[in-house]
Amino acid sequence: MFETLGFETLTPRTASILFGLGLGAAFGVLAEITRFCLRRGLIGGGQDNRSALAIWVTALAVAVMGTQAVVQAGWIEFSAHRFHAADLPYLAIIAGGLLFGVGMVMTRGCLSRLAVLGASGNLRALVVLLVAALAALATLKGLLAPARVALEAVVIPAPALPLWTAILPLLLAGFLIKRARPRIGTLLLAALLGALIPLGWVGTGLVLLDEFDPITFESLSFTAPLADTLFWTGASSAIGANFGTGLIGGVVLGALASALIAGRFQWQSFEGPGQMGRYLAGGALMGFGGVLAGGCTVGAGISGVATLSVAAVLALVAISAGAWGAGRVDARLTSRSNAGSVAHPTTQAQPQAA
Repeated sequence: MFETLGFETLTPRTASILFGLGLGAAFGVLAEITRFCLRRGLIGGGQDNRSALAIWVTALAVAVMGTQAVVQAGWIEFSAHRFHAADLPYLAIIAGGLLFGVGMVMTRGCLSRLAVLGASGNLRALVVLLVAALAALATLKGLLAPARVALEAVVIPAPALPLWTAILPLLLAGFLIKRARPRIGTLLLAALLGALIPLGWVGTGLVLLDEFDPITFESLSFTAPLADTLFWTGASSAIGANFGTGLIGGVVLGALASALIAGRFQWQSFEGPGQMGRYLAGGALMGFGGVLAGGCTVGAGISGVATLSVAAVLALVAISAGAWGAGRVDARLTSRSNAGSVAHPTTQAQPQAA
C-alpha cells in the first residue's frame, strides 16, 4: 500500500519519521489548546477538574470507537501486538501504573502534558522530561532493566475483552459531559485528538507496512519515544531515528506554534530546591513506572485501551489509582502546611526574608 500511494522515493522508515512528525504536531496543537491532561481531571472536584476529565474521556471514547472500526473493516489487527500477549505481567503493570500516577501528581502533569508545557516555555517540564527519558532508557536497556525483567516474569494468562466493551468509554464520556458541560468547541477538538489514535495505528500498521523494511506497529505514546529520542540524540551516528522520535519532535513544534500564536508562551522555572527535588523524583517515577506499565496515560491509557487490551486497561486503572491516592495525600499535606503558616506567621516569614 505504501508503494501504491506513490511514496517510492521514501523508505518506510523515513516516511514513518515524517508521519510521526505530522501526527505529533497535530497532537501538540490540540493538546495545548484543550489543556489535555488526565491528572487535572482526577485531582480535585471543581468544575475545571470535571471538565478536564470529560475532555480526556471524550478523546478516549473516539480513539476506542475509531480503532475498533478500522479493526472491523479488516485494515489492521492486534493479535500479534504486545498489548495482546498471551501472558499478562500483572505485577509489573500494577506497580508501574501506581508509580507513574504518583509521579505525575508530583510533577503536576503526565508525560504528554509536560511535553506540551515544555514547548510553552516551562523549564520545569523540560527537566522532568529529560529525567523521565533517562529513567525509561535505564529501565529498558540499562541499570534498572533487571528489576523490570524480574517484575515482568510474574504473569497470569491474559483474558480477552469482548467487542461490546468498546461502547463503555462512550457511555462514560456522555455521563461526564452531561455533568461537567464543557465547551462544545473544546469537545470537538478533543474528539479530533482522539481520532489521531486510529490514524496512527492505520499509518504504521497498514500504509507504511513493508515486509522488507519493517517498522514498529504503534500509535501515540510518550514513554518509549522519549527514551528513543534521548538515545538518538546522543548516538545519532550509530542509530537512526524512528516514528517515536518524529512524534516527540512534532509535539514540541506543534505546541510551541500554538502557544506562540495564542500568546500563551511564558518562561517558567523552579521556585526553589525543594520543588526541584520533588519534580526530579516524580520524573524518575514516571520513566520507570511508564516502562513497567507498558505506557503512559496516552501510550497505554488511550492508544492501548483503544485496542481493547486487558493489559492497557489495567495500566490505566493503576495509573488513575496512583494519581488519585497521591492527590489525596498531597492535598492533606498542603492543608497542614497552610494551617501551620497561619498559626506561626513569624516562623514562616523568617526563611523567606533570608
